[in-house]
Amino acid sequence: MAGALLPSTAAPAEAFPEQSTCHRSLPTAISGHIDHAELGKRLAQLERTSKGIVDVDVAGYTNHGREIWTARVGTGDEVILVNSQIHGNEKHNVHAVLNILQTLSTNAKQAQAIRDAVTLVFVPMLNADGGEANQRQNVMTWDEVVADFPQLAAAQRAWNFNVRNQGFDVNRDFNPNLDYVPDPADFPGSSAGTGWYITPEAQTLRDVYAALEDEFGVVDVFVDLHNQGPCYSGDTLDGYSPMSISARFIADPAEHGDWPLFDYDASRQANLAVLDGMQARGNSPYGAVTRYPQNINLPGTALGSFALRGSATVLFETSGNSTSTGQKRMGMAIKQIEIGLMGLIDAVADGSWRTLDPERYETIPNRTSAN
Repeated sequence: MAGALLPSTAAPAEAFPEQSTCHRSLPTAISGHIDHAELGKRLAQLERTSKGIVDVDVAGYTNHGREIWTARVGTGDEVILVNSQIHGNEKHNVHAVLNILQTLSTNAKQAQAIRDAVTLVFVPMLNADGGEANQRQNVMTWDEVVADFPQLAAAQRAWNFNVRNQGFDVNRDFNPNLDYVPDPADFPGSSAGTGWYITPEAQTLRDVYAALEDEFGVVDVFVDLHNQGPCYSGDTLDGYSPMSISARFIADPAEHGDWPLFDYDASRQANLAVLDGMQARGNSPYGAVTRYPQNINLPGTALGSFALRGSATVLFETSGNSTSTGQKRMGMAIKQIEIGLMGLIDAVADGSWRTLDPERYETIPNRTSAN
């Protein structure tokens, strides 16, 4: 689709990075970010003003009973599922999702063309409890898990529980078997193993994904929006990288069973569509995208589990989060997420992502430390 349809509500590009620190946390001022209550109001307004083009639903609830909303737009046969804020202190992505929903709900010809070609489902804030606490984990004790799954009473506590924050890294709680029932023999587990769906947040994202599979047969693309540290560069770059992306989360799919739909090439093509969208901005700092470390094997992540099921998977790692980057950089961080996501959406809508040479993914600069 010629010419990406890009939101224009964020601030213009600025030098990178500004107001960030590499080796210590900044004060955790989060007043400039969207909290759960505000998100609910914004989504309701979008649904109302779009006259139903944006369809908002409650897909589930966090451990503390906060709504986990989905926002759906479009009726096309291609399916993109976008998840945001699985880690509570990674907040820029919620702004970007709302801006994109606003853009896609207009009467512009290109917005209509995208809606005709693609069905997009956004989970704008999966881990609202962690967001309120401004921490990576959700807010849930092991005793609460055992109350939900009594068969785990004698099991060892899951490895991804953080004692200080009293919560679980939700992004290690996924399993490619969507019908998996927690088994005491599988605990405590490890980062190289699959998860268990013991957190209500992971259960909700699983249920959204499963419903889309039931409706369409396959979720074509799954995107997970994250933040990384503020001070990364690339092995062939000068200066800082604003974002890292990745297609690789599974070292050997056969290690986790028989998953014939696993398609690493499709994941690489989807990531290239993001890269091309970012670099189409010419000499702006948005184009200095790097490749997230590739020597990982994380089947317990949403990306790893859904890749095994056949989704092309895309990781966004925006540089800087609420405890490492000052709010003066917020506009740029939000804008680059919008640009990359719209590059992908545009390419899925016109089918051009399927024509990209997946081997070009291997030429993306590798992420390195800038200090």
